[in-house]
Amino acid sequence: MNIWVYVDHFQGKALPSSWEAIGAARSLGAEVKALVLGDQVADLAQEAIAHGADEVLLAQDPALKDYRPEPYAATLAKMAAEGPQAIFFPTTTRGRELAGMVAMDLNTGVLVDVISLEAEGDQLTAVRPIYAGKLLQKVVCHARPQIITLRGRAFPKPEADASRSGAITEVEAVTEAPTQVEGYEVAEEGVSLTDAGVIVSGGRGTSNNPDLTPPDGMSDEEAEIWRAQQGFRLIGELAGVLGGAVGASRAAVDAGYIPYSHQVGQTGKVVSPDLYIACGISGAIQHLAGMRNSKIIVAINKDPDAPIFKVARYGVVGDLFEIVPALTEAFKNKLGK
Repeated sequence: MNIWVYVDHFQGKALPSSWEAIGAARSLGAEVKALVLGDQVADLAQEAIAHGADEVLLAQDPALKDYRPEPYAATLAKMAAEGPQAIFFPTTTRGRELAGMVAMDLNTGVLVDVISLEAEGDQLTAVRPIYAGKLLQKVVCHARPQIITLRGRAFPKPEADASRSGAITEVEAVTEAPTQVEGYEVAEEGVSLTDAGVIVSGGRGTSNNPDLTPPDGMSDEEAEIWRAQQGFRLIGELAGVLGGAVGASRAAVDAGYIPYSHQVGQTGKVVSPDLYIACGISGAIQHLAGMRNSKIIVAINKDPDAPIFKVARYGVVGDLFEIVPALTEAFKNKLGK
């Protein structure tokens, strides 16, 4: 089987989920070609070979320096005229966008957010969660190439082997596009939610600390947000000690406690960390859909009947404003920080 893998990167730095996708292709016994697009990204092509690609199709052009869907999708569709059996994309914002556009250009289908794969000949059977993660569905694509987006952290990331060698074939890029990138603005810093091995998330419960006295002159709404920000400060400290990322429920985001970029859930980011700590989160279906596949879930909530406890391996019935600082201190002592 001939499988191509799109290497998603930002300014020459690949997302780990790209290497996971290469590992998934190799686990099927396929010949793997990595697709690298950008400007002056030859080093990224070598990285792809080190992570398991047998060959790299490299499109370099100043017009591809900044990601824009039109030239990237057109270039990928032009490459795919050679006829691979399947093309894998990471389930990232760019990966999902490109997968859909390339599928349209090639008149084929897309299997999205896949968490496992089986191969029989050149036919792939994919497994993906449905109904907010309550059920798993087996799906196939009979058109060719089969375009599949793979959920981050659902497949093992292969170790880099600098001794590996492979061919790097340069291809001509399609550069015409009606859009241009004016610049970038840093929205947040820290560990990426989708790549994090540990996530500590907060919900509406972060505002429920009556012992905190807000500054004078605040309205009730402003005081609520201020209290929640103190709660998320504690959550951030715990995440920092564990080397993790800070997440949030949709309710917390909608209430203005924290920016949307932290939202975990069906309308936010879908994550699969090794450890997920939910603080003051009731466990609405929308949120569970985004974190249900975490390897270990720990829930902290004052309500013993909160739905989050049904999916948690460990549950603590208590006030997050007492439990989270205690956990932070315990981990500091244990980890020597």
